[in-house]
Amino acid sequence: MSSARVDYIAPWWTYWLHQFPHVTLRFQPLEHTFKPQDENYQQSLIFLGCVAAAGLGVNLLCLAIYLSCLCCCRKDEEEEESKKSNSCCVTWAAVAAGLICCVAVGVGFYGNSETNDGVYQLTYSLYNANHTLAGVDSLVTGTVGGMQSGLNEHLSRLGEIFAARGDFVQTLQFMQQMSDNIIKQLLGLPDWEKAKVDLAAIADQTAYVEYYRWLTYLLILILDLVICLAACLGLAKQSRWLLTTMMICGVLTLILSWASLGADVATAVGTSDFCVAPDKFLMNQTKDIISSDIVHYYLYCSQTLPNPFQQFVLQSLTVFQRSLTTMQIQIQGLLQFAVPLFPTAERDLLSVQHLLNNSEASLHQLTALLDCRGLNKDYLDALIGVCYDGVEGLLYLCLFSLLAACAFSVMLCAIPRAWRQIANRDRDYDDIDDGDPFNPQSRRMTSHHSHPGNMHSFCSYSSSMGSQTSLHLPTQAVTNAPLSEYMNQSALFGGNPRHENVPLIGRGSPPPSYSPTMRATYLSMTEDQIRHFGEDFRA
Repeated sequence: MSSARVDYIAPWWTYWLHQFPHVTLRFQPLEHTFKPQDENYQQSLIFLGCVAAAGLGVNLLCLAIYLSCLCCCRKDEEEEESKKSNSCCVTWAAVAAGLICCVAVGVGFYGNSETNDGVYQLTYSLYNANHTLAGVDSLVTGTVGGMQSGLNEHLSRLGEIFAARGDFVQTLQFMQQMSDNIIKQLLGLPDWEKAKVDLAAIADQTAYVEYYRWLTYLLILILDLVICLAACLGLAKQSRWLLTTMMICGVLTLILSWASLGADVATAVGTSDFCVAPDKFLMNQTKDIISSDIVHYYLYCSQTLPNPFQQFVLQSLTVFQRSLTTMQIQIQGLLQFAVPLFPTAERDLLSVQHLLNNSEASLHQLTALLDCRGLNKDYLDALIGVCYDGVEGLLYLCLFSLLAACAFSVMLCAIPRAWRQIANRDRDYDDIDDGDPFNPQSRRMTSHHSHPGNMHSFCSYSSSMGSQTSLHLPTQAVTNAPLSEYMNQSALFGGNPRHENVPLIGRGSPPPSYSPTMRATYLSMTEDQIRHFGEDFRA
């Protein structure tokens, strides 16, 4: 880059990416020069994608080894401490995976937005530059066409009208020379159509690709978030089918994360190679099409260093302005002195004056468009959009891919352990006796198959027993057998039914502890009372 460049400085991250190794697929090193049309340079970018593919292979290999060890290694699952430690490990792994995934999605959204902003600024600058170049071509073509056709036609008719006056004919000949001089100066300006570069078409194609890139990353971000939340839900609900589905989706997302990482790194390195020396690349691309002085004038737009093209443009526009001024003065004289003698010449003279006025307006517009500040501003805006926002966004997307790969790797490690714990829990439930009243599955089955007609209200039992002093102790021995149903202490022995006077059956509550007085009171029931209330309270 030239030392005159002070209005653009490539950011530090582009220099860092520019230092990445450039190696072909045959492991041959290359120069760090941006050559997108060179096959070896393209292979160097593909090599970076292959490095990401190798990282994916190592990641999958590590996961396969971990899962193999988890399946082959047997531990003593009956130890309570081991179960608690495994459950704690799964919980913390799920929490870590969820946090990393959320951070990754946040970074991805920011990077995707930054990249989109940079590409939008690039396309906007390309449209502006194309509008400027098209305006220059339109003004030059219109002015030259007006001079060659319209002005010559009017001067020919005026020559026929002023044939009897030699001085008037001489004035017309002088105006014809001025017109030829203007055409010569305009044709000396650079013809941008020879470059055969349609900046609007490039901008359209860039915007089209960027839209689908942005949409693809948006869907990837949403997919990662949904998979992470669904995996956490499956771990919380201990759902086998949900964990299985999320494990398959996690593997696919892991592959997608590494693939996006390779594409982002290759794109960021290639763009950084351009951003480090953009002027050099553009000078090499246009050296056979446009003069290097013209390209240098618009790329650097230095007001201090002399430029041959700048001097040529100023000279051409100055000659253009002087010729128009001279012709307008001549037309004013003919309107003043020739029209009284030749009234039929007034129409053609006014037409020539109108044509000169339009040419002068085009001259002012052409002067503004040919000035280097307009195109140079568009060029710098495009560079800042690509090299600052664009490359920065790509770096954030690379970070997102790495964090997503880490999050899903942790998730794929936690799901098999959770699956194993669910299998152990179900096996422990299968080992419990179905008749055990403290088995949760047994209680659920009892609640579904029990008949409400066999259950008696403790309130009615309390009211029908009467006074506790009227009960006599039976002669049967005291037994310590557990009760088949739970008695409400307040309703049965206090005589004051409350909201607690509801059977505890099916609640999963532990059996109440009874004092000796309460047990004696229960045992004092007569045989008639026992037959009246059924076998619900028999020990």
